[in-house]
Amino acid sequence: MRQIVVTIFAILAALPLMADPALWGREWPQTNFEKTTLSDWSEIISGGPPKDGIPALVDPAFIAAGDAALPQNEPVITVELAQHTPRAYPLRYLMWHEIVNDLIGAHPVAVTFCPLCNSGLTFDRRLDGRVLEFGVSGKLRGSYMVMYDRQTES
Repeated sequence: MRQIVVTIFAILAALPLMADPALWGREWPQTNFEKTTLSDWSEIISGGPPKDGIPALVDPAFIAAGDAALPQNEPVITVELAQHTPRAYPLRYLMWHEIVNDLIGAHPVAVTFCPLCNSGLTFDRRLDGRVLEFGVSGKLRGSYMVMYDRQTES
């Protein structure tokens, strides 16, 4: 029993060291850790899977709602843009992929869902004239998924 307690305390004592971004260099070689608003890196922990261990979807195929075998009460995140057919992203798929990088007409969007906190977010993927593609980092902050953009790994 004493051995177990000592091991647990050793792991807990090492957690702040694991939060040092300098140790993440091999996994995140393109990331500039100097550019951040995060004041306490110990808030970021591993969720278990490595970077992209939960594969984000890119440009998924869609079928018409009438052809879908989804029950009426299937939970979905819906994106509706003017002059475009609304799209439904079933949570059953978002639970396994967490991020969908999609293109609705000329509008690049990301649809995200964090199963740990049961929350979703949809946003435009354009920033400073370029389109970003997002992936799942494998990291958590307060049990919330931390995503990253694949172009800069930020």
